[in-house]
Amino acid sequence: MGSQLHPIAKVILLGIALVAAGNAAWMLAHALSWFAWIPGVEDTGAPNAHFIRDVGIAFAVAAGGLLWVVRNPDRGYPVLVGITLFVVGHALGHVVEILVGSLPLDHWWVDFPLVFAPAIALGVITWPSVWRQLTPAAKG
Repeated sequence: MGSQLHPIAKVILLGIALVAAGNAAWMLAHALSWFAWIPGVEDTGAPNAHFIRDVGIAFAVAAGGLLWVVRNPDRGYPVLVGITLFVVGHALGHVVEILVGSLPLDHWWVDFPLVFAPAIALGVITWPSVWRQLTPAAKG
């Protein structure tokens, strides 16, 4: 661990990792109750427990990767880029579905806390010039 991560970035990444891990655990353990409880998910169609668990695995990998990045910021940038691509891609999928009318307009607000906010935060943190400021000794 050659470089240190800025404390605010560390809190943001740990917060996103914690939420992703909790989401993943719930998706993997109780897929159908996750589907029924999360606001707005029912707007996406019928539940599919297998698919929910598949997505839960992706969130578990993202959570583990973010924890690794926090502990290894000097080597973590490529991992962070991959996780950011997943999270931002997920958010862009929601944006497209809202814009084409597949999801109701209120999804801008429904999806903001758990879909759009993490994507924005990771996008900002992962931006190369920002990352260099957050990890002064990192080479990534």
